[in-house]
Amino acid sequence: MKLSERIHYVGVNDDEKSLFEGLWPLPSGVSYNSYLAVDEKIALIDTVEHGFEDEFIAAIAESIGDRNIDYLVVNHMEPDHSSLITYIMERYPDLQIVANAKTLPMLKGYYAVPEEKVLIVGENDEVSLGSCSLRFHMIPMVHWPETMVTWLEEEKTLFSGDAFGTFGCVDEEVVDNDGTFEEYRDEMIRYYSNIVGKYGNPVQTALKKLSGLDIRRVCSTHGPVWENNISKVVSLYEKLSRYEVERGVCIVYGSMYGNTAAAADALAMELEARGIPYAIHDLAGNNSGELGVSGALRDVFKYDTVAVGSPTYNNGIYPPVETFMKALSSRLIRNRRFYAFGSYTWSGASVRQLNELAASMNFEVLGEGMSFPQAYTREKCDMAAVAELLR
Repeated sequence: MKLSERIHYVGVNDDEKSLFEGLWPLPSGVSYNSYLAVDEKIALIDTVEHGFEDEFIAAIAESIGDRNIDYLVVNHMEPDHSSLITYIMERYPDLQIVANAKTLPMLKGYYAVPEEKVLIVGENDEVSLGSCSLRFHMIPMVHWPETMVTWLEEEKTLFSGDAFGTFGCVDEEVVDNDGTFEEYRDEMIRYYSNIVGKYGNPVQTALKKLSGLDIRRVCSTHGPVWENNISKVVSLYEKLSRYEVERGVCIVYGSMYGNTAAAADALAMELEARGIPYAIHDLAGNNSGELGVSGALRDVFKYDTVAVGSPTYNNGIYPPVETFMKALSSRLIRNRRFYAFGSYTWSGASVRQLNELAASMNFEVLGEGMSFPQAYTREKCDMAAVAELLR
């Protein structure tokens, strides 16, 4: 697809992969976006995941015919964007790879690329294609240390790597329309929280660095090409990277025999009765269609309060919930309120340990939590009072 006379989209959709990075569910698939900048010389910007060789090379051939590719720009070395580097080099043996110094050892380690094939670029360096030039900006730890973006001034286009990306396949039009932002908003938050969430400070640094560019088109490596919703997309990234949220409750629980689940459902009903926004996630996977930790992290990035339920298991936290708490801690999330609840049979420990973990993350722990013995009943668990506490 031509985005303009100079810029062609040659990405692919993957609607078969079930887990991204072997971790994150893909109910709507994912796209791997690659682009051609076409002038007197031609630059290919990133490749796509292995397994799509035929589709990828067919898209390139349809776009440029039998012309050679002069440069392969590597913005990011994660294999979903770099795994066809060797394939492309074999088909276009005269091309030169354009990358920064931190990329070089990864090129050697992953694909045995000889150093003489690599043109090393730094901050603000340019590569001329003829009537236009590519300029490069380093944005380390968004979300790998070698990450950079490519700017094509003449097209006001930013090739942003994983930044501003989202889960979900793209339709044939690729370019966004008025409704695209709302269509992909939750999946963009989930992508950010799952993949980039730990790196709020580097994202802030990158946003400041790029703020002086007059960006009219954002070409990310996942999701739509942004032309009509750029301000909304950048504002969302700004908000997410500052860990800013709205009032609401993310209920996250795991349950062995249904008692902690019953408490979670009762809390959800009380919140709904009070008009308090909430989301609820079953980490044990008992509800079909659940996104598990992936969806829970998304909603922690949306709401200011986290209510976590866990039965006591081996005198500790139920393992799926413990995994979630570890994921929460690793993302360096700030400014959250926390409430713990859960069942036990003969000795309760999970609620106390959950509170300790939350305190170690500098969350505001709301009370002692609710630890109840054996079966859930309304008499044991005053969820109306809990909902008022979380209001």
